[in-house]
Amino acid sequence: MKPQNLVILWLHHILNITVLITQRELFLKNVAQTSDFPLALEIERAEGVYLYDTEGKSYLDLISGIGVSNVGHRHPKVVEAIKDQVDKYMHLMVYGEFVQSPQVQLAKALVDSLTPSAGDRPVLDNVYFTNSGTEAIEGAMKLAKRYTQRTEFVSCYNAYHGATQGALSLSGSENFKRNFRPLLPMTKNITHGNMADIEQVTEQTAAVIIEIIGGEAGVRVPTIAYFQALRKKCDEVGALLIIDEIQTGFGRTGSFWAFEQFGVYPDVITSAKGMGGGMPIGAFIANQKVMSVFKDNPILGHITTFGGHPVSAAASLATINLIRGEKLYESVPEKAALFRSLLVHPKIKEVRNQGLMMAVEFADFDELKGIIDRAIEKGLLTDWFLFCDNSMRIAPPLIITEEQIRTACEIILSCIE
Repeated sequence: MKPQNLVILWLHHILNITVLITQRELFLKNVAQTSDFPLALEIERAEGVYLYDTEGKSYLDLISGIGVSNVGHRHPKVVEAIKDQVDKYMHLMVYGEFVQSPQVQLAKALVDSLTPSAGDRPVLDNVYFTNSGTEAIEGAMKLAKRYTQRTEFVSCYNAYHGATQGALSLSGSENFKRNFRPLLPMTKNITHGNMADIEQVTEQTAAVIIEIIGGEAGVRVPTIAYFQALRKKCDEVGALLIIDEIQTGFGRTGSFWAFEQFGVYPDVITSAKGMGGGMPIGAFIANQKVMSVFKDNPILGHITTFGGHPVSAAASLATINLIRGEKLYESVPEKAALFRSLLVHPKIKEVRNQGLMMAVEFADFDELKGIIDRAIEKGLLTDWFLFCDNSMRIAPPLIITEEQIRTACEIILSCIE
């Protein structure tokens, strides 16, 4: 080795000189990527409706981590519940073996949040906790197969229920499925909101799994008559009606559950996203008779290690108490109306919404992408939809104020120009 190189090595050793690698470089190198163009914003902290990067720049969050932060980021009551639970215990035992207060109290609160069923339909009074929305869908699918002894599932075109293989089988987008086949057989798609397609639900159908509002399709709102006809058809053929409230639940659409606005009562509900106040948790909810099929033949018919983790359950309980106690959903229609009144521009083709679950449609993806990129530069975070890439996603925390809505809309309109 040359003498000068020895000197350099000695200096490195003495001075402890290290090559600095940025967080962004480590992110791109070591964190598995799902696209070639991640936003790659380096967020240092978040609070309320704002995210803050490492340079202190603020971003008004119009998408709530994709429908997660319904009560805002780091709500003090949610943070307090998390800290209190951490001081007591974290993981103790696999799901369903120990009586854990956060799980028990959360299950009771979820059951209480469900409006009484109409007529003699069983009340949904049994909650199975999972770690995410896709796991809730997987559990609900197994539940339907075991209870009905059937294997066919009906879901919708342009529906999104998750990315695991069972949930992906329900997807209505072949683009997302083709390179992962073979998937589950005996799944078929119908058009969300189309009356005629309801006839494809038959005596072979274990369950219809449907979003109450078509989310990743770009916020597609069906008629009340459609859901009532679908409920009737499921009853006629003995299929379960599983309503996916993973995006719509916890106040997003102006009621605690979106199905309350459509005059139907499901056999099973799946929930996640806004459920945890920022912590990972999901659930599927059914009546005790249906859920009991997991107890035998085989025993432990559905199991999970971390489902209903006590810290996540404590955060979720604080979230549900906040939303229901402060009736955050009651201000949602007024806030949505303000968005609609302000987002008027020749380049905006249409605004669709159910409460604060909104889609603002433009001519095409290229036009929308330019607007989104400029908005981020100006400190406003928004996005598009998986199966509707010409529409801007707006789903802010429910605590967003009128002033913040006006600021957001001013930025969007300036970016259109």
